[in-house]
Amino acid sequence: MLDGGFDLFNWLRIGVDIALVWYVLYKLIMIIRGTKAIQLLKGIFVVIVVWLLSILFDLQTIQWITNQAILWGFLVIIILFQPELRRALEQLGRGSIFTRSSKSEEELLEKMIDSIVSSCTYMAKRRIGALITIERETGIGDYAETGIHINGHLTHQLLTNIFTPNTPLHDGAVIIKGETIVAAACYLPLSENAFISKELGTRHRAAMGISEVTDALTIVVSEETGNIACTKNGEMRRELTEEELRKVLLSNLSQNLKTSESKARNRGGEK
Repeated sequence: MLDGGFDLFNWLRIGVDIALVWYVLYKLIMIIRGTKAIQLLKGIFVVIVVWLLSILFDLQTIQWITNQAILWGFLVIIILFQPELRRALEQLGRGSIFTRSSKSEEELLEKMIDSIVSSCTYMAKRRIGALITIERETGIGDYAETGIHINGHLTHQLLTNIFTPNTPLHDGAVIIKGETIVAAACYLPLSENAFISKELGTRHRAAMGISEVTDALTIVVSEETGNIACTKNGEMRRELTEEELRKVLLSNLSQNLKTSESKARNRGGEK
């Protein structure tokens, strides 16, 4: 009985240990998702695979090179991942890695949608051209790197001011992540779809282009007509009213919120 109880305790301890490690890794991946650091992680994975293959097939030269890369890799990772590591440590110090925000997620989503709709409606009435891309599941940090970093809190006033004509940032796209305007004056890939209407300009082609390679939601305000359009998954909806735009944003941006609420209810049931 003693041995059986000891074995059960060991298995439980190992299970908890593995679960905690995976949880911490998951949180770290969430922090660096959408940044160039994720591409570096893929490179590290490739190096490890090559190292294992060199051992399997006894490729001594490649094995020596990969051994050196792994030997010095820890120092290189610290240097390359400095911004991400600093951000992770700051969040750990604030306790925000393992705790939820005190603000209601529903309220944050509502304020975000209100800011975007108010800004787009204002610009549409005055025929101010705008291109707004909202990150969802797929990280679009590489496209944010092509523009000017803002990292400002999303407000109707700031978003409208960015697209005001003859200002330094009015050309290009604004990228939004959550309630943060990440960057402005960003370059998006242009769609090569031959079926796009010839009357649509560069903004609409850029909106279609980003929707073909990511799951991002992109809003376009036409400078010529003042019409509002929205693209997602290679499809475009045109001439949206204020209420239609609000419904599109709510239906697409509330999916992650529902998942968070489900997890919260599960945690509440366990208590």
